[in-house]
Amino acid sequence: MKTPLVSIICFLAASFLGAAGQFLYREGARQAVGGLTSYLLNVRILLGVVCYVGVMTLFVAAFKRGGSLTVLYPIYATTFIWAALIAMWIDGQPIKLVNVGGMALLVGGMYLMGK
Repeated sequence: MKTPLVSIICFLAASFLGAAGQFLYREGARQAVGGLTSYLLNVRILLGVVCYVGVMTLFVAAFKRGGSLTVLYPIYATTFIWAALIAMWIDGQPIKLVNVGGMALLVGGMYLMGK
């Protein structure tokens, strides 16, 4: 079964949203103080939840249009690359050579899974 380009694009968008959600969860956790209410009413955490609802919506849209799990799920692994880039851009966290090597392995694995 050939995976439609629109499904691939949905999963790429989902991977970016997932990375944004992770970043928002982290920032919300840093900001939260006190009990459960500080987490439940935290705007950044709530925005992270919205990102993950978007991820699931994009997954459903992609699967509705067809495509192979072995092609689509490795694309979602780019979440880790997006997360590193967001952290570098917003927090100035460096991306080390070993991180670049890991990213290259992810991309290589995605390529091989798609074959």
